[in-house]
Amino acid sequence: MTNLLIRLFIKKPKDAAQERLRYGVLAGSVGIACNLLLCAAKFYIGILSGSIAVRADAVNNLSDMAGNIVTLIGFKAAGKPADKEHPYGHARVEYIAALVMAFFILLVGFELGKESVLKIILPSPVEFSLVSMAALALSIAGKLWLGRFTACVGERIQSETMRAATADSLCDAASTGAILLGSAAAYFFHINLDGHIGVLTAGFVLYSGVGILRDTISPLMGEAPEPALIKALSAALMRYEGIEGLHDIMVHSYGPGRVIASAHAEVRADANIVDIHEVIDRAEREVGETLGLLLTLHLDPVETDDALTAKVREHVCEVLRAIDPTLRFHDFRMVTGDKQTNLIFDIVVPPGLSSAEIGRIKSAIREGMWRVDASYCCVIDVDMDFCGVL
Repeated sequence: MTNLLIRLFIKKPKDAAQERLRYGVLAGSVGIACNLLLCAAKFYIGILSGSIAVRADAVNNLSDMAGNIVTLIGFKAAGKPADKEHPYGHARVEYIAALVMAFFILLVGFELGKESVLKIILPSPVEFSLVSMAALALSIAGKLWLGRFTACVGERIQSETMRAATADSLCDAASTGAILLGSAAAYFFHINLDGHIGVLTAGFVLYSGVGILRDTISPLMGEAPEPALIKALSAALMRYEGIEGLHDIMVHSYGPGRVIASAHAEVRADANIVDIHEVIDRAEREVGETLGLLLTLHLDPVETDDALTAKVREHVCEVLRAIDPTLRFHDFRMVTGDKQTNLIFDIVVPPGLSSAEIGRIKSAIREGMWRVDASYCCVIDVDMDFCGVL
């Protein structure tokens, strides 16, 4: 069924953005239809049986349908091209849609939990039948299929919203399974667990909402890029002749398919500026297209043939290794004066270090280089390794 729907509705998109939009619209529409049917069926069963747990699960499907509507609107808005007010596009609207969906779910979960607690305090008789239990079993099957469908879509377009929808569907299947167990207990053993099952269902709803909230707030705040992306970017750039090293890699995500990256490319100081600029332009274009990035490279000339500079660089390397083998440095240059020689460079440290710890590292570097030559004065800037390049 999943492949059939994709074949019917995803036909020869003009570009990746158009394809993503079509997948999002398809997933939202299928989710609305599926949740509407399940909600109607469960409400009917809940009213006939008097079960708060079944009605709670029906309201959960209603909240899921509202989330599908928000997702559908979000994908439509996210597919709008860049404009004067939003030069990097509107792709982050997809995250905002997921955020709205999370608040819907949390609100519903709270109300369901409150009603279920009242049901425990003031229980009322619940009637179940084999027909209602069969309907609940069918609902579980429907939610499992919907979860598999959104997982397939999420994998194809790398969408956090679709992954959140998948997790929500699996939680729904589990909560309906709990209600089915309660129904069986009431039908076969005459044990009323309706309010308790309602609380459990509300817990699943709240858990799902918190999960979606967590997964969408992080990219909106600007989360660190995936280490695999940094590794692939570094490996691809280092294949170009003339690029001797990389540092200050930065990646900014403006939503799915809208990723901007920059890096400093170290090149020989004596390289022909026109030739190396051509290499950098080609690297920006080719690597950016391959990895789906808007890539910008900055040229950093480094001395490679000066014997004294190379020797002092090696001394700095030895000092850093003695302090911490993971420490790295870049942008090294020497400025020689009458009484002292300034060694100017940046060190790269892991994130999370306190100012005092960074101060101790800088003092240890200065002391180590002073022991090599008392005229050396280290001028050190600090970069945090947020991208995991160390």
